[in-house]
Amino acid sequence: MKKITLILAFSFIASISTAQEKEMATPTPNYRQAAKYSPKNLGKLVHSTTVRPNWLENGNRFWYQYKTTEGSSYYIVDADTRTKAKLFDNAKMAKWLSEITKDPYEAKHLPRFDFEFVDNETAIRFRVTANEEVPVIEKEEKKNTEKENTKETDSSKTTKTTPKKKPKMEKKVYYLEYKLGGNGLKIINNEKEDKKSKPWANVSPDSTIVLFSKNYNLYWMDKENFKKALEDEKDTTIVEHQWTKDGEEHFSYGGDFGNLDNIEKEKKKNDRKPVWGVWSHDSKKFVFQRTDSRHIKDLWVINTTASGRPTLETYKYHMAGEQEFYKSSLIVFDIPSKEITNIKLDTTVQQSIAVYRHQYKKSDKSKHKPSLLLSKKGAIYFHTISRDRKRLDIHVADAQTGEVKTLINEHSNVYIENNGPITLFNNESEILHWSERDGWGHLYLYDTKGNLKKQVTTGEFHVEEIKGIDEKTQSVYFSANGVDKKIDPYYEHLYRINLNGTGLKSLNPGDYNTNTDLSDSNSYFVSNFSRVNTTPKSELRNSNGSVVMQLEEADLSQLMATGYRFPEPFKMKADDGITDIYGVMYKPFDFDETKKYPLVQYVYPGPQTEAVNKSFSVGMDKTDRLAQVGFIVVTLGNRGGHPARSKWYHTYGYGNLRDYGLSDKKYVAEQLADKHHFIDIEKVGIFGHSGGGFMSTAAMLVYPDFFKAAVSSAGNHDNTIYNSWWSETHHGIKEETEADGSIKYKYAIDKNQSLAKNLKGHLMLVTGDIDNNVHPGGTIRMANELIKSNKRFDFMLMPGQRHGFGSMNEYFFWLTADYFSKHLLGVENTEIDVIEMNRDIPQNR
Repeated sequence: MKKITLILAFSFIASISTAQEKEMATPTPNYRQAAKYSPKNLGKLVHSTTVRPNWLENGNRFWYQYKTTEGSSYYIVDADTRTKAKLFDNAKMAKWLSEITKDPYEAKHLPRFDFEFVDNETAIRFRVTANEEVPVIEKEEKKNTEKENTKETDSSKTTKTTPKKKPKMEKKVYYLEYKLGGNGLKIINNEKEDKKSKPWANVSPDSTIVLFSKNYNLYWMDKENFKKALEDEKDTTIVEHQWTKDGEEHFSYGGDFGNLDNIEKEKKKNDRKPVWGVWSHDSKKFVFQRTDSRHIKDLWVINTTASGRPTLETYKYHMAGEQEFYKSSLIVFDIPSKEITNIKLDTTVQQSIAVYRHQYKKSDKSKHKPSLLLSKKGAIYFHTISRDRKRLDIHVADAQTGEVKTLINEHSNVYIENNGPITLFNNESEILHWSERDGWGHLYLYDTKGNLKKQVTTGEFHVEEIKGIDEKTQSVYFSANGVDKKIDPYYEHLYRINLNGTGLKSLNPGDYNTNTDLSDSNSYFVSNFSRVNTTPKSELRNSNGSVVMQLEEADLSQLMATGYRFPEPFKMKADDGITDIYGVMYKPFDFDETKKYPLVQYVYPGPQTEAVNKSFSVGMDKTDRLAQVGFIVVTLGNRGGHPARSKWYHTYGYGNLRDYGLSDKKYVAEQLADKHHFIDIEKVGIFGHSGGGFMSTAAMLVYPDFFKAAVSSAGNHDNTIYNSWWSETHHGIKEETEADGSIKYKYAIDKNQSLAKNLKGHLMLVTGDIDNNVHPGGTIRMANELIKSNKRFDFMLMPGQRHGFGSMNEYFFWLTADYFSKHLLGVENTEIDVIEMNRDIPQNR
């Protein structure tokens, strides 16, 4: 009898629970709440969240600007003396500027300054523009005035005067100096900043020669003629010298049209254009990578919103699986002799090439910073990566002879991850190289003959970046993920280790994600730290990890006053039941646990990254802000995603680039619904951009009974017409040798449109019509197959927009909100006007 009673009791409780779930209401769309967190409004609520140090040359000092709800302040920090002071008093600065410019200034509303430290860094100089208008002194007029002032005049002669024209007017500029600790400003002059540069000019390190491209060939001019070009680049007395004569379109020496349409290209075809390359430190050599893309097929977009006729834009675009490939070579131009040396490479091999470059010191504030070779001794260090991305070889070339020696070989059965340049140190006798050869990203020490001396770091963690090398202590500073197994493996921290592999030390430990900036001396670093659910803070630490001083804490007071709530990080299991998956949940700020909320996933599949924030961020459009409409929005990783974990995790999707992450997205959603009663697992939406557009559509087609609605923007649905780098790298391409010894490349990848017949839910496809990254043809092909399969779906073209949608991003947000509101909340917005956009725009026209 007791047994029967107990069963009845449990049945009664279960029926009540089921009844309660049935009664849980779906939230009403809250557009007003979402509108509060537009990018424009957030700019009023949240200001600085990190300290970005501007390191100075003298001592371990830096200055920075930090903005709060009280305005911007400027600080100077001396780490050695542990002092922090305001660079100047805002109220006094406002007073001095008001007195000098006759414009009103206020302490809280000073302009953003661009400082230049002078006089052994004891003073700062900067420019401000006043409202007062003064006549423009044209360059020619200035020259003539100077001539008139220098030549003798004869008062007895009658002079003919030319009628004066009404002068052009411009706002007056003040170039000012402030002595640190002083009590006033000094006017240096009223001249505008003379940038002394031209976008086409590649000026040598010693400024004696300028290289540029013209009519597909390499040209040069000397310093004196470049001075003329700075004054007037159409000056007919400028002497320029042609260095090469075999350049042609798509096999040229420099020249870059950018995103110009064919009409603009024709107009500018005879203009001087930039030539990109790398200089030797002594200015005697110039290393240029010449690429032959004549055989690469063209791609086109048409700008129908251009003024006048729609314009055609033609560009070279290599698609995955095409047999042709870019043919690259390295050429050395000797500046004194004008001789040309070809680096001895097999240009018939399909590979990419990159020359390693010198990194300037952070305290180097020189305005002229040409790209320099990594080696100060003139050797050319570079790497080659095979077409199938399974082989990376590091070489050194002799700039005089062109002879090449291979130093390091990296081979893998999946793609090689190339994570930054090699580092030369100890008088260029040793190399520090990053590799995943043991399954994790680690540092390896070589001599410059290519002999492995030591694996410096080891273990189940990922080295991200070399931050500095201390040759005195023979130690290296680097950032890494996953060292501390008790915290999120994506959290990045700074570490130090001896080059012999001993003495690993965490320098800024804690359950936070950090971003660090190390001084040139390696003695101090600024550490910015937060999680998605904490207020960002900044501190200064020394090379032993000790806190020197607290710098700043972000002012979130106005944001919190709006009702903002931090999101919630979570950890679940992947579809294998073993791998940990990390994500973040975003709730409506008026969250009501008695309601049943649709679940919406924002996705980007990687593999170069995952769309999961680890630090506090105000980039809310895809997460916090959409949640305010009435959804639980989540972001989460997936096997085959982020490279900051093991190589196994990162390359999990190799060979299955369409479907590899979908089972994890589905399984984690089910786990979240099991854990949280307020999630409605029968109403799951998904959206993403670019790779996320591709993934969200794939989710609708691979799991058509699970995902109910998707907004897929700028998606590479058909990777056979996407760029070869992304899909050939992360999906793979087979390199096969034919009977005659020739190499053939075979590529096969699943396309979204092949599953068009599976669509059951609601799908919106969106693309920009001049997207020259992910071509709109991918989206159109998807639409074509859906039509052939007799499917209803939605399609939106963003006129005149490239990959990022530019000025139409806000419109796109409300398009997304409308779509999920209609299909997941059951409320369709039928207003013609997007009221949430119009509300903040003065209707005064």
